[in-house]
Amino acid sequence: MIESEDIATDPKRARILDSAMKVFLAYGFARTTMDDIARAADMSRPALYLQFKNKTDIFRAIAMMLLGRSIEQAKTALNGDGTFAERMTRAIDEALISMMRAVVTSPHGAELLDMKSSVADLVGRWRGGLVEHVAAAIEEEAVGNGVDLAAKGLSAKLLADMLLDGLEGMKTRISDPDEQRQAAAALIKVIDLALQKS
Repeated sequence: MIESEDIATDPKRARILDSAMKVFLAYGFARTTMDDIARAADMSRPALYLQFKNKTDIFRAIAMMLLGRSIEQAKTALNGDGTFAERMTRAIDEALISMMRAVVTSPHGAELLDMKSSVADLVGRWRGGLVEHVAAAIEEEAVGNGVDLAAKGLSAKLLADMLLDGLEGMKTRISDPDEQRQAAAALIKVIDLALQKS
């Protein structure tokens, strides 16, 4: 699972990742060179190579940092105040929709999103962590409401997977963040209904 300890805490590495993210968003992955990243981070190329072996290594580190942040934002939102639907909506917005805004609005966003095969293992770990936190919130709500999910042929994990699968499918159909929020709210409403006593 990707957690906060995976996020770069070394200030030099954090500066490199921040600079590299800006360069990737401005020029795309293919056109970006290690020299571009070194210049943006205000360091020499040899110093950059002491930290990262190549730009794919940097891209993976950025992905790990962003995905780790996403998990932390989801946990914070799910443990915050408000109704189940409000907390879940906030978690989805902060951990998924808002997080991807910079990439999606970049002229090279599509290229960067196509790079997901180079970070598939990280995305898999991130999704597993997110499912775990969402399922825990669903289970807690069901118990609090006195709802037996098994009696309804459901489980917290099944509902968490359904939510994330629905959100993933939604992203391929809807690009506008506000419309994504509306679609996410509808999915959350369905789960919320399953968590109410009949």
